[in-house]
Amino acid sequence: MRLIVIREVGDSGAGVDRGLLRYALSTEPLAGVIQAGVRRVRNPEDRTDPTKWLGGARSDDSLWAIPQDWQTGLQADLGPTLFYGDSIDIGSQDLKADRAPWVMISDGRFVTQLNGRLLERFFTDTAADVVAVTASPELLAYGEQVRLTPDNELVGYRRLYTDSMAPMPLSIDWPHHVFVRPEALGPILHGGLPSSFGTLVDKYRAQGLEVQGLAAAGLAFDLESGDGLLALCRMALGPSEHLGAGPPSVSEGGVPPCPGDPEISPRSRLVGPVLLGKRVVIEPEAVVVGPSVLCNDSRVHQGAVVDSSIIGAGISVEANQVLRSRVMVTPESCPTKERTTLAWRDDAKPECTDMPRQDVFRVWPRLSYAGSFKRIADIIVATIVLVLFAPVIPFIALAVKVNSSGPVFFKDRRQGLQGRSFDCIKFRTMRAGSDKIQEKLRFVSEVDGPQFKMADDPRITAVGHFLRETYLDEIPQFFNVLCGQMSVVGPRPSPESENTLCPSWRDARLSVRPGITGLWQVCRTREPLKDFQEWIHFDTQYVRELSPRLDLWICWRTFRRMLSSFADQF
Repeated sequence: MRLIVIREVGDSGAGVDRGLLRYALSTEPLAGVIQAGVRRVRNPEDRTDPTKWLGGARSDDSLWAIPQDWQTGLQADLGPTLFYGDSIDIGSQDLKADRAPWVMISDGRFVTQLNGRLLERFFTDTAADVVAVTASPELLAYGEQVRLTPDNELVGYRRLYTDSMAPMPLSIDWPHHVFVRPEALGPILHGGLPSSFGTLVDKYRAQGLEVQGLAAAGLAFDLESGDGLLALCRMALGPSEHLGAGPPSVSEGGVPPCPGDPEISPRSRLVGPVLLGKRVVIEPEAVVVGPSVLCNDSRVHQGAVVDSSIIGAGISVEANQVLRSRVMVTPESCPTKERTTLAWRDDAKPECTDMPRQDVFRVWPRLSYAGSFKRIADIIVATIVLVLFAPVIPFIALAVKVNSSGPVFFKDRRQGLQGRSFDCIKFRTMRAGSDKIQEKLRFVSEVDGPQFKMADDPRITAVGHFLRETYLDEIPQFFNVLCGQMSVVGPRPSPESENTLCPSWRDARLSVRPGITGLWQVCRTREPLKDFQEWIHFDTQYVRELSPRLDLWICWRTFRRMLSSFADQF
C-alpha cells in the first residue's frame, strides 16, 4: 500500500507559498495531465516501479492525503483520497490491508523515478524499521562528478557505470519516500502524521526503532516548480496516453465542432502533442509546438509562438509574443477585463529536476546490418559451427577432464551489449583456480593495460596449450552467440574491471555484442607498451566502420591464422 501526502508549500520548509501544484490540480485540462503523468512516470521503460515489489501493489493502489481547503475546485481524479485538516489521521489497518513487506509514504509534491531492482536488493538485506529514500540524479549511471579538495584543487573524477545508492543523513524535511515496516506503523500514525519529518524520527527513536537515510539513483519532478511541471507534462503527453474526459490532443489539425471546443484558425500551425482545453482560441499565423497545454478559455493571438509551454486558464498570449518552456498562469484575484499574465519561472533549479538518462551507446536502425542482419548471420554461423564440431566436442571434453582435475568448462563473468553481464563459456585450459592467482602474477605480465599475458604460463595444462594454439577452446562460445550474448565478430568480451578504465572506449565497444574474433585480435602487433592503445584503437575503429565487408575480412584473417596455428602443432 502507498500513502501519497500533499502538503501546503509553506508547511514543507520551502518558505514560499507558491501553490503551483494546487493550481494545476484545479485547472482543466492540466489536472488530467498531472494524473496521466503520475501514472506514466511510475512505469518508464528503463526504470522499474518500486511499488511492484511492495507486495504486488498496483499504480492505482494508493491513498492520497490532500489538504481540506484543496477539496473545492479539485479537478484531478487521483483515486482514493483523504482530505485532512490540522493533522493526517488514518488508521494503520488501511495501510496494512495488502500485507506488503513495506508501506510506502510519499511526498506528493514530487513524482520520482527510482531503480526498483536496486531498492529491492537493499530492502532485502536491511535491518532498519524505517528507511527515508531520496532520489539523487548524481547517483545515476553514466554520470561524471569532479572531485575537489577543500582548496578547490582537482584530484580526479568519479564515473558511475551503474545506478548506485549511498547513505544519507536524516533531515527535518520530508524525503521523497519513507518506507515503513507494517509492524512499525503504530508510532507513525498514532495522533496523526507529523508535519515535520524530524518529529517523526524522534518518535521512532523513542520507540527504539532503527531509522536509516538513503540516497538512491533516480529522478524527481518538483510539481511546485515550473521546470518540474513541464517535465511531467513531457512524460504525460506521449503517444497513446489517456488524459481523461475532455478535448483530445490535437496535432496539425482541427477538432470536431461542438459546444466548448477550441477555435483553431486554419492558418495557424500545431506541431507535436498539444492538449487543448475548452473554448481555447488560436488565431491565424500562431504556432503552438508540443508538448504544450492550453487550459480553458486561453487565447493565442495572431503571430504568437508557444513552444513546450503551459498556458493557464484565461491567459492571453499577446500577438507576436514568443514563449519557450514557460508556465503562464493568472492570479485568481485579477479582474477578468484587466487580466494579466504571470510567467512562472524558477531562477534556481529545484532539488531534483528532469535529467533524463543519456544514451551513451551507438545505435543503428532496426532494418540495417548492425541492427538485425548481423544477428541473423550470427545464428546461422553458430549453428553450422556447432553442428560440424558436435562429434569432436565430447573428445575435447574428455581430454580436458583426464588431463587435470576440475570442470570441463570455464565460465567468466563478462560485459556484453550495453553493459549487460553474462557468463562467457570456454573449454578450461588452466588448472582449476588459476584465475584466483592472476593478480599475484601481474608483475610478470608482458602486455600493458588491464589484460594479462605471459610466455610459458605455468598455469596452462598440456591439453589447454593445444586448445589455445588451435583456438578450439573457444568453440563453446558459439553457444553464447546462439543465446544473443555474443557475436561471431566483435570486440573482445571483457569484465567490468577492464571496461571501467576508459569511459569512451567502453561506451563504444559495448555498443555492439562482443565477438569470438575481432579486429584487434587479427591486427594487433604486440609491440611493447602499445597493446592497450591498439586494443582501444581497433575496438573503436570496428564500431565506427562496422559493415558486412569488414566482418567477412576479419573472419577470413581469423580462418587463415587458425589453419596456420593448427599446422604448427604437428
